[in-house]
Amino acid sequence: MMETPLTLDKLLGRAVDLFGDRELVTKRPDGSVHRYTYADAHDRICRLANALDELGVSPDGRVATVAMNNYRHFELYFGPACSGRSMHMCNMRLPDEHFQYIINDAEDEVLFVDPALIETVEDNADALETVSQYVVLAEEVPETDLEPVIAYEELLEGHSAEYDWPTLDENSECGMCYTSGTTGKPKGVAYSHRGVYLHSLMAGHVDANGVSERDTVLPVVPMFHANGWGLPYAATLVGAKQVFPGIHTDPETVAHLIDDEGVTLSAAVPTIWLEMAEYLDDHPEVDISNIDRLTVGGSAPPESLIRRYDEQYDAPIIQGWGMTETTPLGTMSTLRKEIAERPPDEQYTYRSMAGLPVAGIELRIRDEEGEEVPRDGETAGELEVRGPWVVDEYHNRPEADEEGFTEDGWLRTGDLATQDETGYVDIVDRTKDVVKSGGEWISSVDLENELMAHEAVAEATVIAVPHEKWQERPFACVVTRESIEGGDGKDVTVEDLREHLGERFPDWWLPDDVAFVEAIPRTSTGKFDKMTLRERFADTDLDTERDAERESEADAEARTD
Repeated sequence: MMETPLTLDKLLGRAVDLFGDRELVTKRPDGSVHRYTYADAHDRICRLANALDELGVSPDGRVATVAMNNYRHFELYFGPACSGRSMHMCNMRLPDEHFQYIINDAEDEVLFVDPALIETVEDNADALETVSQYVVLAEEVPETDLEPVIAYEELLEGHSAEYDWPTLDENSECGMCYTSGTTGKPKGVAYSHRGVYLHSLMAGHVDANGVSERDTVLPVVPMFHANGWGLPYAATLVGAKQVFPGIHTDPETVAHLIDDEGVTLSAAVPTIWLEMAEYLDDHPEVDISNIDRLTVGGSAPPESLIRRYDEQYDAPIIQGWGMTETTPLGTMSTLRKEIAERPPDEQYTYRSMAGLPVAGIELRIRDEEGEEVPRDGETAGELEVRGPWVVDEYHNRPEADEEGFTEDGWLRTGDLATQDETGYVDIVDRTKDVVKSGGEWISSVDLENELMAHEAVAEATVIAVPHEKWQERPFACVVTRESIEGGDGKDVTVEDLREHLGERFPDWWLPDDVAFVEAIPRTSTGKFDKMTLRERFADTDLDTERDAERESEADAEARTD
């Protein structure tokens, strides 16, 4: 067979050659819409590559982006990589210490920043050791303390719209992301051309995201979050129309873009779709029925949310599981033929799981002794994966490699999971989030999903709080629908919620208490911030009467069983 390198210049070239007139649409901060084509983008990407040469960026150097989802960020997905360099997508919501660390650790030479995010960069600029040039992603530079600084459009001006792309090693680095650092310093994950290309092919598979040139793709997930889940690359490979929402946390913008642009595929964490459901309920004139599928990742969507989007908006939700380290897709909850023929309630059970491993990913689940657990859908262990787009080491972190990989080279995900006889994986919890009470595991994910199935609950999360006898007990934080609508939030009680949970779970699983909050804090990637909540409620005094109940003979017998 011919040895043809799988590199991003070829991925981009296909889109330009076959679908050069296909649109790329961006919602600007001022509300206007920017439109151009793949052919237009290619001209500008070539100008960008020439500009990087003129700036003196090292042939294999890295540039940083601190940017939202827009067409200029899209150009940066390709300009550095296709010219042999690498783009480091920075999470601007990290704490200052971590933000400084990732840029210095990556040794970024140039930093590209959206105007709305300049203050973040300014606040940290003095600590950035390797950045020698700032570029503002705009037509002109606003007032700023950054120096030296130039506007992106000025940077591109005067450069040729042609570039002789070098022949690259497909295993060379094309991009880098860092983990969110919730359990220590962020860890750098370097992506190869080959890995991203193969991941893009897989994302187009009908049993994955099924991305095709007939789609209009809206990545709501931030482009700095694990390559925008690979959607900008996958959509480019097949020549799909792409829509970028700019600010990705505004449900009004997302809903109207889906309606106005005929979006067929979109992706975001569950909290985004929870918020958009509330917006759609208040704005029935907005129609999102053209959606073929909504991909959800980052955390498990409650079954109630999947049902809601089916029944109210005719917009099917497909869950995916993955990590920064897996580029990111690892599993998808598409339905096997025989399961699609089962009653709807059984189908929803499978659609609520992480799903089947996508083609190219191998996985195994092992217990604390290193033995693979049976595929019975009940026995949990740590999920481990390997594949052609799974990282095999962290950047500059040999100590993290020792903890993060097995002796035979599998990635330890830190997720507790089960797998049933049909191959479906169900993520029980993160190892750091599972509640271990009296030596037994309690899944915070299962409790959260059932809480959000209650008609009075808008959002809910469950954390572990210290307990003198049981080591840890579950504690719930709940946002009620009434509180969102301006009420006092007292339309449901702690006992109401415990009774609701008791219909499905044993008494010893039930949260000892519930805090009704106005909002649940989010992490930098939009997930519920359990670390902040654990710190906030660490000194909570739990109900002693419920503790006594758990000591009852009947309850003790149930725990033994």
